Amino acid sequence: MAWDEWEKLKADAAERQSSQMQLNQVAPEPSSGGGAGQQGDLRVNQQDLAAVGNSAFALFEDLGRHGRDAWSSSQTAAKDLTTQEFELGGAIHQVQKQWEKQLQSLLDACAHISNHLDFTKKAHQGDEYYIASKMSSIAQLDKGFDERTER
Repeated sequence: MAWDEWEKLKADAAERQSSQMQLNQVAPEPSSGGGAGQQGDLRVNQQDLAAVGNSAFALFEDLGRHGRDAWSSSQTAAKDLTTQEFELGGAIHQVQKQWEKQLQSLLDACAHISNHLDFTKKAHQGDEYYIASKMSSIAQLDKGFDERTER
């Protein structure tokens, strides 16, 4: 293959590639929070977090208390229908098993949300204490330098 042939093949390939679909995008706005060091638009305060945690805990409590109210009657109906050789009995039993799985998943999710928010609150309180203690020690150090220059 000659050099000219090679250059023509490269040019043809580049031309074919440029005719393919190309997606354009808009540059991100400065307030979009996309890059490191940028401040995002999402804001949350302790009241918001507490409300979410309380709602998750209340849902957990209510589901735990009432989520299985129909279990006994469903199992009885499934057993009776199965005994009478109705296929619907097996179907009711299968629905009840699936309901139990979904209920347990939802209970776990609610508990996870509530527990995670409690943990986050405690962790941030620890961070606040650490930062405040460091800042007060810096202020104490500054005060010492100020006293030294006054003498």
